[in-house]
Amino acid sequence: MVRSDVRGDGGRPRVDEPGEQDGDLDPKSDASDSDGDASGSDGDADVKVPEQGGRKRRNGGDGGGVRGRAKAPARPRRRRVLRWSATVLAVVILGTAGAGYLYYQHLNGNIKKEKLNLGDTKIAEPTPNAAGQTPLNILLIGSDARDTAENQKLGGAKENFNGPALADVQMLLHLSADRTNMSVVSMPRDTLLDIPKCTDPDSGEVYEALTHSMTNQSLERGGPGCTVATWEKLTGIRIDHFMMVDFSGVVSMADAIGGVPVCVDANIHSHTSDGKGSGLKLEEGTTYIKGKQALQWLRTRYGFEDGSDIARAKAQHQYMNAMVRELRENATITNPNKLRKLAEEATDALTVDEGLGDVAELYDLSMELRKVEPARITMTTMPYTYAGARVVPKEGDAEKLFRLVREDIALDGKDKKKTTTEDATSDDPAAAKDDIGVLVINGTMTSTLAPVAGRAHTVSRLLVEDGFAKASSDTATATTEDKTVVRYPSAELEGDAQAVAKALGVPLGQVEKSTNVSGVTLVVGADWREGKTYEAEKEDDTTPKSADALNGANDKACMKVNPAFTW
Repeated sequence: MVRSDVRGDGGRPRVDEPGEQDGDLDPKSDASDSDGDASGSDGDADVKVPEQGGRKRRNGGDGGGVRGRAKAPARPRRRRVLRWSATVLAVVILGTAGAGYLYYQHLNGNIKKEKLNLGDTKIAEPTPNAAGQTPLNILLIGSDARDTAENQKLGGAKENFNGPALADVQMLLHLSADRTNMSVVSMPRDTLLDIPKCTDPDSGEVYEALTHSMTNQSLERGGPGCTVATWEKLTGIRIDHFMMVDFSGVVSMADAIGGVPVCVDANIHSHTSDGKGSGLKLEEGTTYIKGKQALQWLRTRYGFEDGSDIARAKAQHQYMNAMVRELRENATITNPNKLRKLAEEATDALTVDEGLGDVAELYDLSMELRKVEPARITMTTMPYTYAGARVVPKEGDAEKLFRLVREDIALDGKDKKKTTTEDATSDDPAAAKDDIGVLVINGTMTSTLAPVAGRAHTVSRLLVEDGFAKASSDTATATTEDKTVVRYPSAELEGDAQAVAKALGVPLGQVEKSTNVSGVTLVVGADWREGKTYEAEKEDDTTPKSADALNGANDKACMKVNPAFTW
């Protein structure tokens, strides 16, 4: 299913090495960073795995997984599919008389579920567009858990067996409200940021907030819901779902998919004399990889470019794009047995939030994701600057990238231009100023700046002085709003909302209908942190160059190999 396809790739587990506890971005630092191929593999994709029915689920039960021996990767047969694999899968599952429902329930039982958000604060739902649509934000998480013998063998670092898992791959997948484009933002696992207070939903243990800590530590503070809370705190983006996968999940899903083409500009062997490296061994050019070799690609640090986590993110983006193209273009999965295998592996590999904990929900999501053509998919990395061997969000550029996602602006720059009709004056006449009730909210907080104290009160007094006698301020609420906006709940208040906007000099394009308010509501945004006169600024909506954008249709991308790792 596209859902799990996109997710499975994005959630590539720990791009780290065996024994690594605090990953090091500095390519010159060896601090316990070895890319972890504990099996001693030189990159060959041959992986011995249990026969059908013999594989134990990671939660201790028999997951009924179906995996066979993955032979050396070869280019899969290219045959056109008449239907998307998810559609065929639905027919296989739901159309099987009698046993269909039982199998459907079996797959549902495979899926592991966790709470979506473990933080104390929640971000309001986005305002629907003119067609009533809202964007969809999904956090893809790769866990480095070594909680089974299989995961420990794949990840190495025996001393970490059953230790706390880290969220060493984190990608935010943003599906636009109109379903025409998709943006993916990766965050380097060594990013230093503030982690909010989180509460473990099972034990009730409270993890107090941390400052200037590595983002991958969020997963061990109650589960993936804390990673979600951390992203929301940093970006101001509301996250609707998460999907998480571990080492063995990557291998099993990569096998089920049947092979993904990747490219290197020289022969590569990710291996050092002291045992570090993923073990990835490829010849120059394009190779189809699957199974364990796919995991090696996604974990490789030693061998790509400067040996940093940033280079690994690029490799992950290339794999993810190529996998989406393969699934759309080639019939590598055409018969019921293979489809069942993918269904088994995908559902058994995933941990999701409760809103996605059903095969039907995953299927619906896959149908939404398949609406986007590869040419409208944009992969990016959060702009960063170094802080020693770690990184921090790059001032200006990181917030700009987050804003584009928050405002549902396509990162490929191909959004349709706004029409002048959006700024048309309402046909609904405004009431007299002194009859218009206005609530003013402080929205001046940003991911890097605290809200301006008393800002809502200051602006509400400006309205009162202008004749809006019923204007008042909400002194208890501080939120995040990039641009000052006036919202209204129903058509009969549109004229009143526009009257407020005109009085303050706010463009009518920043007046919007919203079911999240009960009356005319002015949110003073981060673009009006001071002064008595609002000055609308023309926004630069181009994706920052530092985000290193990669288009999903780019099939020429090729990883640069570090000369020290060629053979």
